[in-house]
Amino acid sequence: MRHNKKFNHLGRTSSHRKAMLANMACSLIKHKRIATTTAKAKALRVYIEPLLTKSKDDNTHSRRIVFSYLQNKEVVTELFRDIAQKIATRPGGYTRILKTGFRLGDAAEMCIIELVDYNENLLKTKEAKKTSRTRRAGKKVAASAAEVAPAAAPAAETKEEAAAE
Repeated sequence: MRHNKKFNHLGRTSSHRKAMLANMACSLIKHKRIATTTAKAKALRVYIEPLLTKSKDDNTHSRRIVFSYLQNKEVVTELFRDIAQKIATRPGGYTRILKTGFRLGDAAEMCIIELVDYNENLLKTKEAKKTSRTRRAGKKVAASAAEVAPAAAPAAETKEEAAAE
């Protein structure tokens, strides 16, 4: 029976797949974002999210478990010191996969996998949206701009007069 055998083998042997996922996880922790194929990114997400959850509880046992997966002391230290602080309140979903198109050589679907709390562009607060854009609103904006312009003109004249004196 094939119970619980639904994961992607990625065309590799078990040992090669484990080593590749460990290296990709180390790169993701180190650089916070990596570009790869979509299949590898989905496999990496399943691999790294439990490790990120373990890093929330900073004790010797969880450090040893994470180290058994990653085999890189510096990366484990960075994970428990820096990343665990940022994801402490997040209940899950630590990674984001953004599709970027197809690779030129073999048309493999490419994507970027990143840690959610480290994307500065998406973390910025969104500006307040402007009101609806109707023709009527455009006339109001033009009228208010005309009222502001005469008020600014005398200020410019006073600066010129002050410079002349």
